[in-house]
Amino acid sequence: MVMVAQLTSKGNKHDELDFEFLGNREGKPISLQTNVFAGGVGNREQRVILWFDPSADFHNYRILWNQHQIVFYVDDIPIRVFKNNTNIGVGYPSQAMKIEASLWDGDSWATDGGQTKINWSMAPFKAHFQGFDISGCPKTDSNNNNNNNKDCFLPEHWWNSKKYWTLDSKQKTNFKNVRKKYMNYDYCSDQKRYPVPPPECLVNS
Repeated sequence: MVMVAQLTSKGNKHDELDFEFLGNREGKPISLQTNVFAGGVGNREQRVILWFDPSADFHNYRILWNQHQIVFYVDDIPIRVFKNNTNIGVGYPSQAMKIEASLWDGDSWATDGGQTKINWSMAPFKAHFQGFDISGCPKTDSNNNNNNNKDCFLPEHWWNSKKYWTLDSKQKTNFKNVRKKYMNYDYCSDQKRYPVPPPECLVNS
């Protein structure tokens, strides 16, 4: 079973930022997959094996999104950074998005390449949330015209201040540690899927 918490916009050319918890058998580690869609283009999956059991207790999952970078955090530890590289032709989320959560059947691929199947006798499957909070810029244009959302880039919004343009030294250390110890899939390293790495893979860090 896959549990998804995401930001998503409307339409075929949608933007989307995903936290996807890939279920496993009891006692087995659970992977957390992230994905980034921009203009309907995704296929940017990264996975880390969580260093705790997310079903045992509540943890803090957070996304920082500004015009400089997108950072996925787990308990304030950055596990993924996606930089704004529109200058080299890489799509970057810019549409107004809403928050969604869902549970769905992903056993054809999600765990052990689809070898581990859902045990439906364990149903019903439930996801629990607490401590929900959001800091964001309200959507003002019903036509989703981003030109009318420039106020979202103003410096008085805390997420636009310079300290959030890049990771600080402690965050960089924690990020490197996660990638070294816990990452078990990165689309940038999948040569079978991408013989020529996507351009952002050469500059994202």
